Amino acid sequence: MSDEKLEQNGLSRRSFLGTAAASSAGIAGAGLLGLAGCSNAESDKGTASGAGSAAPAAKADAHSSEGGQSIHVGPGELDQYYGFLSGGQSGEMRLIGLPSMRELMRIPVFNMDSATGWGRTNESLRILNEKNTPETNAFLKASGLRCLPNGDLHHPHLSFTDQTYDGRYAYANDKANNRVCRVDLGIMKTDKIVEIPNASGIHGLRPQRYPKTGYVFANGEHIVPVDGFGGKVDDPKTWYSVYTAIDGETMDIAWQVLVDGNLDNGDADYQGKYSFSTCYNSERGLTVQAASANEQDWVVVFDLAAIEAGIKNGDFKEVNGVKMLDGRAEANSKYTRYIPVPNSPHGCNASPDGKYIMLNGKLSPTVTVLDVSKLDDLFAGKIQPRDVVVAEPQLGLGPLHTAFDGRGNAYTTLFIDSQMAKWNIEDAIKAYAGEKIDPIKQKIDVHYQPGHNHTTMGETKEADGKWLVSLNKFSKDRFLNAGPLKPECDQLIDISGDEMKLVHDNPTFAEPHDFCLVAASKVNPGKTWDRTKHAWWWKDAADMAAKDGVELEKAAKVVREGNKVRVYMTAVAPAFSVPQFEVNQGDEVTVVVTNVETIEDLTHGFTLEGYGIAMEVGPQQTSSITFTAHRPGVHWYYCQWFCHALHMEMSGQMIVKPK
Repeated sequence: MSDEKLEQNGLSRRSFLGTAAASSAGIAGAGLLGLAGCSNAESDKGTASGAGSAAPAAKADAHSSEGGQSIHVGPGELDQYYGFLSGGQSGEMRLIGLPSMRELMRIPVFNMDSATGWGRTNESLRILNEKNTPETNAFLKASGLRCLPNGDLHHPHLSFTDQTYDGRYAYANDKANNRVCRVDLGIMKTDKIVEIPNASGIHGLRPQRYPKTGYVFANGEHIVPVDGFGGKVDDPKTWYSVYTAIDGETMDIAWQVLVDGNLDNGDADYQGKYSFSTCYNSERGLTVQAASANEQDWVVVFDLAAIEAGIKNGDFKEVNGVKMLDGRAEANSKYTRYIPVPNSPHGCNASPDGKYIMLNGKLSPTVTVLDVSKLDDLFAGKIQPRDVVVAEPQLGLGPLHTAFDGRGNAYTTLFIDSQMAKWNIEDAIKAYAGEKIDPIKQKIDVHYQPGHNHTTMGETKEADGKWLVSLNKFSKDRFLNAGPLKPECDQLIDISGDEMKLVHDNPTFAEPHDFCLVAASKVNPGKTWDRTKHAWWWKDAADMAAKDGVELEKAAKVVREGNKVRVYMTAVAPAFSVPQFEVNQGDEVTVVVTNVETIEDLTHGFTLEGYGIAMEVGPQQTSSITFTAHRPGVHWYYCQWFCHALHMEMSGQMIVKPK
């Protein structure tokens, strides 16, 4: 609907969007629909930035945010922050520079990537499949697939040491196929992927903050029948969700806890004692209406020391090779506590001072604030679950996620209102205790329907309060029309001053879900591959070469063994060390390429025409690929990464002799 038609019907664009969002949810009832339209219409009338009122989105030029920080990153200048952005259904992780919002690199994870060969090379297939469940391996064999070709990557988060990022790893989850990955930040490549048995819909993911990332916590969102606990396929009342702890160093599954309700988002405290997960669907419903019928759901708190003791003492069942403890409410478990919160809580966020956990309402206009210091008494039975709640400010419609500036302020996305709300945590606590004080300091419009939001270093003890990014689900009218499928809209907000200032719109593709904003000083990737440190990457190729009497760094050899052919070559601009090789139709061919360049930014590649083969080979890297030579004839191979003035001449031929 055009702006002109909206105005003719007495609506603003924001009130129309808010009403549409509430309507599409279909679960809030007529009251919420009415509130959405009324609330947005009222906020459109106000222009002040005081408590509880919406400020119009501030505009800025390309160099500053109206007296705030500069957002201009000139030619040759470097960004101050890395942003690790989830790629959603693209299955990849994206590396962004901040404040420029420039996309620096795409890191293949749960996808197949034709530029790098991820999902096709022997090295990537080993990583993709080495920790599959037996069921997945059987499925791949039956379907003729080499790996699962898709993924839904959410929630990238970095490893911690002493409550701040240590620059070693990034972790993320695959909701579509119940997997968790690890990216080695030294090379910005995925080095481990583990499939999670027993759970369904791995969604929320957070690493342990203290003393280091010993565990990576992963939420199983969907309730399912679980072996050994009486689950029946035809009786949802016997279905449960599963909470998983993964060893962040080995990427092995440490333990699981069986719990009630659909697990949504999670976080860990700053003390290394507790972790948390919001839960919806206490009803065990299988439809939208059934799963949102109750007035309250809960957050589950996990006592890590008690769980470790339970594992040590044998208080678990082994389910599909994993040690699982019973954390259900009906079991009166010593491992969990269920704290009631308003219907369908969503985001779960720990404040950087380590004091509080924020639980975002989604179907309630509130954010529930838990006092972490009260949890010991809760588990000891000295207080009741709701006694740990110290604030519950009403912020607006559809609060989903909360971020922090390190100065005592919180920033919450309001999905239905299409706004960002800034509020003061201590003021919210005072208001909950009865003082007449409004914790809301400012609201600004974002465009449109924000989901996650993230501040620079805001998930660490070093939250610096510089920038905030709002990840908005809709972008209509913000960019040139690209057809029916629109990009999403990531918006950069300056939070360094007393007021938020919206300074930049950035389109992104394929449902990015989450963002992790990290000071550049925390991450130190290598400039070339280290052939000693990173030898694990091409270990299989090195072992094979050793048996064939080949030194990878000097390779120029074709080895024939029956119908198997192994081709070893080096790449140095502008030539491959093997300019031509012959095979017979039907041979199994393995090509191993080592890039012997020693300077940075001189990547080579190997593309073989007619076989769907392309792979990246970075400086000092070895990559390999195996295929069957089905197609007879002359097939050229070439370097697909521009490397030299004679780049076009960097090629060779595979001659396949017909049977």
